[in-house]
Amino acid sequence: MTAAKTNSLQASQNRLLAALDAEDLQLVAPRLTPITLDKGALLYEPGDLIDMVYFPDDCVISLLTLMETGAAIESAAIGREGALGLMSAVSPRQSLSRAIVQVPGRARRIASPHLHRAWEQSALIRDLVDRHNEALFAHAIQSVACNALHSVEARFCRWLLSCRDRIDSNTVALTQEFLADMLGVQRTTVTVVARTLQGAGLIRYRRGIVDILDRAGLEAIACECYGAVRDNYERLLPTPFSDRN
Repeated sequence: MTAAKTNSLQASQNRLLAALDAEDLQLVAPRLTPITLDKGALLYEPGDLIDMVYFPDDCVISLLTLMETGAAIESAAIGREGALGLMSAVSPRQSLSRAIVQVPGRARRIASPHLHRAWEQSALIRDLVDRHNEALFAHAIQSVACNALHSVEARFCRWLLSCRDRIDSNTVALTQEFLADMLGVQRTTVTVVARTLQGAGLIRYRRGIVDILDRAGLEAIACECYGAVRDNYERLLPTPFSDRN
């Protein structure tokens, strides 16, 4: 592995890769491939063998739980704090969810068998995998309660704040259809909520774009799940998010 590649990975926006020391990087870097993920790209369907693990840099991947009717709702999201398919580092796994790119951007991917060999050789990698899986499980559990108990407006704000944490931008590209899938509601409901928040001066909603104007105001409306999920990631993983601003 070249010194340039080592430095690139150590400076990676992905917090798991950035947490690896030089010795552990040597185990994965030669097999990591940079990739650009387009919005809406389908990475896994339920039942698919997880043959690739994705480490986002500045993109966000949604995990959707599907019903027989075709209805879907987001159970968790993965950004630079983690990786998609990381459980396959332990042993072969099938995807439990539909994995789709929510916010486009850059990532790195590695074949699951290569990551498994690194997992076998590195105590640090094993520890990061365990911690990440615990954080993601806690995220999914919190989402179950949130989707059942909290208002669409509170969940909308939680979703925007969580996305902003992962991409470090107050501008989030999305469509009403995509947001409706994330929240498990009709597009007309998303329109009403977006207009209400815009009327309160918290966001500016354009076609396919949401600008966050008042983060503190969104935090005041967002449900407790935003802080609970974020606190779990910060407790279990190395500096997963940027400072609030």
